Amino acid sequence: MDEFEDFQEFQEPGLGAGDWIFEFGPIFMGVIFVLVIGTFLFVIFKGISQWSHNNKQPQLTVPADVKTKRSRVSGGANDTSARTTYFVTFEVESGDRVEFQVKPQDYGQLVEGDKGNLTFQGTRYLDFERNRKKESILLE
Repeated sequence: MDEFEDFQEFQEPGLGAGDWIFEFGPIFMGVIFVLVIGTFLFVIFKGISQWSHNNKQPQLTVPADVKTKRSRVSGGANDTSARTTYFVTFEVESGDRVEFQVKPQDYGQLVEGDKGNLTFQGTRYLDFERNRKKESILLE
C-alpha cells in the first residue's frame, strides 16, 4: 500500500525556474512576428497613399532656381551593393525651397545656380527646363 500512496503523491515535474522560456518564448515570437508584419504593411500603405496623393495633385510648372544638390549612399557593407539616392533643392519665386528626389541623369545635368522652369506633381519631380541664354553671333 505504501507504494500505491507514493504513486499518488508523485507529480509530473512542472516547469522549473529555467523553463520559463518555454512559456513565454512562443508569446515573444508571436509579438515579434506581428511587429514585423505590421511594419511591412505600414510601409506599403504609406507608399501607396503617397503615390495616390501625388496622382491627385495638379502638375505645376513654376520658375525656380537650383539651390543645392545632395546624395545619400546606403548599403555597400560586406558583399552587398551600394545604392545612391539623389536629391535637388529648388527655390521658387516666393522664396520657398522644395527638395525632390531625382533620377541620376537629371542630377548629373543640373548645376547649382541654374534657372529655369520646374515641373512637379505633389512631391514627385517631373522635369526642369533650364533657361537658355541667348548668344549673339558676330559675323565678320
